[in-house]
This record gives sequence, C-alpha cells and structure tokens, in this order.
Amino acid sequence: MATRKGESMEMCKSVYEKIIEHARREMPLEACGYLGGNERTVLEVYSLTNIDKSGEHFSFDPKEQFEAVLAMRKKKQRAVAVYHSHPETPARPSQEDIRLAFDPEIIHVIVSLAAAEPEVRAFRIVKKEVAEEPLGIIDG
Repeated sequence: MATRKGESMEMCKSVYEKIIEHARREMPLEACGYLGGNERTVLEVYSLTNIDKSGEHFSFDPKEQFEAVLAMRKKKQRAVAVYHSHPETPARPSQEDIRLAFDPEIIHVIVSLAAAEPEVRAFRIVKKEVAEEPLGIIDG
C-alpha cells in the first residue's frame, strides 16, 4: 500500500544523511536514486547513476534501475520514493520534474544544495498537480 496523501513518510536519519552526501558528491550534477522501504518508512537508499550527466535533469541508468528493483524485492521492500538533487535551485519540483512524473503512487524527494544548509522536501505529483508531503526523520 502506498503512503496516502497527508500521511507522513518517515525516513531513517541514516538514509537522510546518505542522500545529502550523494547529492554533495555528485555536484554540480543532479544525484538520483530510489528510496526503498515499506508502506510509509524509508529504510534504504539505492543510489543510481544520472546518465544525463546534467545539473538540471536526470535519467536513471536502466541496468542499475533494474538491479535496484530486484534488490528491493529480495528484501521485501518497494520503491517508496524517487529522490534527486537540485544543486542550485530550491527543493521543489521543476516544470520538468512535474512533466515527467507519471506514477501517482511514488513520492518525489528533492534535496536542494542551493543554500548553505541542505533542504530535503517530499512531494506527491498526480496529474501535474503538486502537493507537499510531510516528511519525518526517525532514528535508524
């Protein structure tokens, strides 16, 4: 079952730190990947290669994407969210992010490195409509 609109998605602090580190490591390019877990809780990061090699958009490496999905299945997880970074812009979906959001079940987590402190926010995008989702950070 997917996280329902308005329900808080929870992310382990270690996952939160890993996606920020991935975003920093990939600068000035966008970092991207899956966040795997159960219904509402993200337990693991599946960092993927941005084959677009761009600071303004991303595409997953198809082979890595397939391997990540298989790894999640083996661990009885699912893709709770897709994450990517915005190296120089705020943590909100760009027009391209909205245009390319086809799965209403997936949450979009955006890591912004535009300010001194990273900002991480979560969004649901359904039929081009964007709604921010609560994001809780838990120990783990």
